[in-house]
Amino acid sequence: QVQLVESGGGLVQAGGSLRLSCAASGSIRSINTMAWYRQAPGKQRELVADVRSGGSTNYADSVKGRFTISRDNAKNTVYLQMNSLKPEDTAVYYCYILIVDSDYVLRNYWGQGTQVTVSS
Repeated sequence: QVQLVESGGGLVQAGGSLRLSCAASGSIRSINTMAWYRQAPGKQRELVADVRSGGSTNYADSVKGRFTISRDNAKNTVYLQMNSLKPEDTAVYYCYILIVDSDYVLRNYWGQGTQVTVSS
């Protein structure tokens, strides 16, 4: 089994910054992709950013230039640095990982979600 522990959400004024963290633990042989998704009220969950095992990254157009995703492979942790936050960034942010487990099976896991609220 794999556990994901998210932290770093909260309330911030527009223009401010937050840093999200997500630490994975458990039966992990390797982590392929680590990502952050978000879901605003009444909307579908959407990809914010992802980072592959080789370090390549991908961002939603709406966050390019403002958000930075990174990972620490030694700690099995992914981060999302969010700068110049806007009210439309308000959502529940979910960590996502795609792993190879101890039995060499490809599996994906979701974090419990952390609320990010940006006031205008």
